Amino acid sequence: MSQENTKIAIEMIDVERSFGRQQVLKKVNLVVREGTTTVIVGPSGQGKSVILKHMLGLMKPDSGQVMVYGQDLSRMNKRQMKEVRKDFGVLFQNVALFDSMTVFDNVALPLRERTDASEAEIRDNVEEKLRLMDLADMGGKFPAQLSGGMKKRVGLARALVMKPRIVFFDEPTTGLDVSKSNEIYRLFHKTQEKLKYSAVIVSHDVPKIFKLADYVALIHDGRILGNMSPEQFQLSDNPIIRDFVEETMGPIYSSEREERFFYEKV
Repeated sequence: MSQENTKIAIEMIDVERSFGRQQVLKKVNLVVREGTTTVIVGPSGQGKSVILKHMLGLMKPDSGQVMVYGQDLSRMNKRQMKEVRKDFGVLFQNVALFDSMTVFDNVALPLRERTDASEAEIRDNVEEKLRLMDLADMGGKFPAQLSGGMKKRVGLARALVMKPRIVFFDEPTTGLDVSKSNEIYRLFHKTQEKLKYSAVIVSHDVPKIFKLADYVALIHDGRILGNMSPEQFQLSDNPIIRDFVEETMGPIYSSEREERFFYEKV
């Protein structure tokens, strides 16, 4: 998808954030384009989740701006923030389902809390999302009766039930084996194709997560590097990105770079 043809959904501009003496974000600049998937990668403790919390308005920057469709989150009052968050869906790392509620009621919760929809409208919406997740007959079950992969699908159904414009995924495949992870990735792809939302994914699952990405951004030492296509990222000449790629994916992409250079010279 061409950058020139897509609107900016989220833009972080020179965002800085410290916790005590530790500066976690150092003039972070990052653009998330409408209808695309941006994946944020990097070692643990680098600030990936802190970036996500700023985009959600759960944290305010010490300086800089977080813009959502041109509106500065840090300047919003509670009512304005509540309105903006109607456009957000979130799939948490631990899914955060309520054990005492059925699958149906877990998915219906955002609609009951944040809209005036009738119970009939809620039923139709929830059943549609459960079908999309291949969970059509699971509405009456409780989370304790579900596998880890099924819980993730319920969490995704709940994240999508408000028909959000932007969906945030925090380490979405944590705790899943390879086959279940791939199943979740296929669902991400299917639902985004159908619903056209923008996605921001924080993940350590390299290189598999690259298959979903339109853009990959690496956080290193409090700054964003990259924010480019997976192909550009994997063949980047930036030494920090190259080190990350080789550490997580091996030297294959260095070899491809050298081979491409050879053929271009011939």
